[in-house]
Amino acid sequence: MDLTLSPSEQAFRDELRTWLAENHPGEDPPGDDAQFEHRRAWQRQLYDAGYAGFSWPKEYGGRGATLVEQALFGEEMARAKAPPPVNILGMVMGGPVVITHGSDEQKERWLKPILTGEEIWCQGFSEPESGSDLASLKTKAVKSNTRSGTGGEWLVTGQKVWTTYAHKAKWCMLVARTDQDAPKHQGLTYFILDMEQQAVQVRPLYQITKEPEFNELFMEEARIPDENVVGGVGNGWAVAITTLMNERAGLGASSAAGVKIALEELKQLAAERGVDHDPVIRQKLAQLTIEVELLRLNSWRGLTQIMKRGVPGPEGSLPKWQWGEVNQTLTELAVEILGEEGAYWESPWTYRLLRSRANSIEGGTTEILKNIVAERVLGLPKLR
Repeated sequence: MDLTLSPSEQAFRDELRTWLAENHPGEDPPGDDAQFEHRRAWQRQLYDAGYAGFSWPKEYGGRGATLVEQALFGEEMARAKAPPPVNILGMVMGGPVVITHGSDEQKERWLKPILTGEEIWCQGFSEPESGSDLASLKTKAVKSNTRSGTGGEWLVTGQKVWTTYAHKAKWCMLVARTDQDAPKHQGLTYFILDMEQQAVQVRPLYQITKEPEFNELFMEEARIPDENVVGGVGNGWAVAITTLMNERAGLGASSAAGVKIALEELKQLAAERGVDHDPVIRQKLAQLTIEVELLRLNSWRGLTQIMKRGVPGPEGSLPKWQWGEVNQTLTELAVEILGEEGAYWESPWTYRLLRSRANSIEGGTTEILKNIVAERVLGLPKLR
């Protein structure tokens, strides 16, 4: 890939940079609810300007942006330190899955409210005993034909965990087992679950940052109509893989830009504390500089592969894995430089250190991502 921007790409970046400077919503206010509503309003502002889901095809409310423009958008959002839109899971995963596998009726029903932020989406994949091994999930969906009107419905019973924004979501991308006798990868179906029913209970999980960002999700015969099956009964594994590939592909450019900015902040901290000439600190900063550049180049290499194939591939796992390790190492060094102040709760670097512990788990654990890269990118023998 030629990393030199074309005149049209340069013009797009300049336009976006100017718009962000003129319309930046400011920092998130304190408090979970206030932050949520702030980001919802920000997403509506992005939508009105044509930037919410702008990589989606034009016929579905996007701008049909190129992959390079998508990468530039992520970089500029990180550069401006703009908050993410509130419905990030819907835009990065839910929407692309409905576009790829959904019916015309499903596209008509769900895509616009995703973009506007009117209806928030969450992802019901992980379970207490099947986090990284998605195909081993135990949540059951049983067909019932008692629904009045046309078509039947499914009764879903089980538990999900690590469900980000479940406490705010209207819809859940849910994978459940619909055939108990089929091989584990073949007996799954992908549903869109309405969270607003008594049979669905959400229990927030508080992180070490004191934030209830994700949740446990309990379902006891929750009802899902036939028309909320995406991609066909028994085809849930293929649809789920589309979700995960879009999730990891969406992390590359913006995460690389984010850690590059954080690295500059870290260098400034080292200078302020008078340790920027310490040979050990300088060596650690140099290594981080190398790792951040590698992350940036690998994210662009992943985009090259998507351009060739037209869909995200396993290469998207590499930048996510790198980002998690780099961000954790970077925040650990910041706290080391701060010394005893690194233990102060009020320190922004303390929060970033604590939040970074999730980086090697969320979006696929580092161990699973290493297996994907080894087996599907490098062609090494399978672990088992």
